[in-house]
Amino acid sequence: MNHDALQNPSIVGNYRAMLGESPVWCFRSQSLIWVDILQHRLLRYWPQQDDRIEIHELPFLCSAALLTTEPEQFLLVTTQGVMLYDYRQQSYRLLCCWPEDHRTRPNEAAIAPDGSLWFSTMDKTAQLAIGSWYRFAYGSTQPEIMLSGQHVPNTLVWHGKHAWFADTFRHCFCRCDAQRISESTLHEWPIASLMADGSALTHNGILLNACWGSACITAYRLGDAAPEWLATHSLPVTQPTSAAFGGPDLHDLYITSASDGLVEPANIEGALLRYQTSYTGQRATLFTLNNH
Repeated sequence: MNHDALQNPSIVGNYRAMLGESPVWCFRSQSLIWVDILQHRLLRYWPQQDDRIEIHELPFLCSAALLTTEPEQFLLVTTQGVMLYDYRQQSYRLLCCWPEDHRTRPNEAAIAPDGSLWFSTMDKTAQLAIGSWYRFAYGSTQPEIMLSGQHVPNTLVWHGKHAWFADTFRHCFCRCDAQRISESTLHEWPIASLMADGSALTHNGILLNACWGSACITAYRLGDAAPEWLATHSLPVTQPTSAAFGGPDLHDLYITSASDGLVEPANIEGALLRYQTSYTGQRATLFTLNNH
């Protein structure tokens, strides 16, 4: 792996998020979608349309907006439950209620290879290990709990026969069967002192992990054993939160960040960053709406 993997950095727009998260590249519209969790905002950026950015205010806390099999219909993971959001109408309908009480909120979320939603929950104060991982398929009345006792569950990707995730405050990467997170197939590896937040995955199994509080993104190769460290790339933001590949050929890397908790944040904190890379990403998986 070369050390020029991230090149030509740029800051996208003037928006600065309190807690920018969950970037997803919409290949249909050639746009990037992400959220500002604490400000209750959904953001969208079209690099090929004069760098246009739209901001939608949401009436609830939302940790992720994900693609579905219907264009311009996005899946929102919120404190009120899982919503189907009509982007043009800015309207939403409830697919299932929030499965927990007011102490927790949603955090990581991604679409599994089978078209179901997997999402995590966490203590709103990030103090207690009361989070869980859930699976939700369209038409279900409630999400199915897969694993409990999580602190700050993050990074959810699928590679080969496995699903990979992290627990930020426990400083570990976890791997399990691709069909379901379960104790019987769970393996864990420590990540030293780094706080692993969200990640992007290349087409050939290289995980680019945003390291909260460390102003860097770290590359690992995923395989059948522990993640293999490849390189660490410095970033101009203190608290990178997640990453996604975008652009026509999925060579651009978008990185979200947060200003929340910083005493005197520089102007760049909370910005959306874009890099040209030597990597190639994967197209986002779609949530299956089978009764539309």
